[in-house]
Amino acid sequence: MFLIDKEKNEAISISKKTFQELEFKERKHLQEWISKNTDILGERLLIIQKEFSGFDDTKERLDLLALDESGNLVIIENKLDDSGRDVVWQALKYASYCSSLTKNDIKDIFQKYLDAQGEKEHSEKLICDFLETEDFSEIELNSDDQRIIMIAANFRKEVTSTAMWLLDHNIKIKCIKVTPYELNGQVLLDTEQIIPIVDAEDYLIKIANKKQEELINREKKQTRHTIRVEFWTQLLQEMNEKSDLFKNISPSKDNWIGCGSGYSGLAYNFVITSNYARIELWINKGAQEDNKEIFDSIYKFKGEIESSFGDQLDWQRRDDGKGSRIAYWLRDVNVFNEEDWPEMINFLTSNMVKFEIAMKKVLRSVFKK
Repeated sequence: MFLIDKEKNEAISISKKTFQELEFKERKHLQEWISKNTDILGERLLIIQKEFSGFDDTKERLDLLALDESGNLVIIENKLDDSGRDVVWQALKYASYCSSLTKNDIKDIFQKYLDAQGEKEHSEKLICDFLETEDFSEIELNSDDQRIIMIAANFRKEVTSTAMWLLDHNIKIKCIKVTPYELNGQVLLDTEQIIPIVDAEDYLIKIANKKQEELINREKKQTRHTIRVEFWTQLLQEMNEKSDLFKNISPSKDNWIGCGSGYSGLAYNFVITSNYARIELWINKGAQEDNKEIFDSIYKFKGEIESSFGDQLDWQRRDDGKGSRIAYWLRDVNVFNEEDWPEMINFLTSNMVKFEIAMKKVLRSVFKK
């Protein structure tokens, strides 16, 4: 750092110091500076507790606990000249401890802090003022993931590497480098956000969010696949006791399984989703006009088919689509709710047996074989 002497038109070096050289202490000095002016951390925060130790079955203390402008809890860990190896682990532990704090917990923690400081204010009012909301009942606190800010003069490589990995996995973490300087008996403090780099912060957060979303989607997809395979396994066991129609079909990870009808381009399908279950005859022989012609030929026997089946069917010619469908539905069931499985399996298997019987004679007439 340099001081510019305008009269001499020169840059004068300012001596870089360590906190130890200046006899500054972590709790007595750096912690107090931050609590009185959170601009040191590059943002507006409301400090709600120092040396917070309100964790069950542990005597550990986090340095500073704060709220940001979104009502999220911010865990602040201060170190002086060296971050040490364990600061990330400490901060993560404290974040996990704080994850269970309720809105009332936070209000009470802040009130104890105000009382200890000799302040006459009420915590609810100060939180409302900080979040620019009139009614405390309308405020949400700690509803999102907790954030972590670490401050030190120097960060070890194992700390910065871990912080970058956590940031990449959507953990909200910052590393602030603080450097003291001395000039003519005056102490200057320089701060620099090193993780994430300020100019790239928005980009890195977007990339991390995208990766997290992709990870969640992959996990959901894998879970969905596992559930569907189990559902189809149970369904096929019951179906094969009632009919040989699906005897050569294996369980699938997809939301449908089908078998041939004995006629090219026509398949009997089971379909399951989080909203319904369906049996169908799917018509997709080739050209669109051929499919519509087959559908129309079957539709001429609508009354006979529904009489044999015992209920009305859903006749979907689908004029704008290539294929056509004749279906029967069960609404308001969810394959991802195992409690719905018995109803769904019974509906699908029982009605598919009746459906295939009702269609068999008609298909023989339509295709003349």
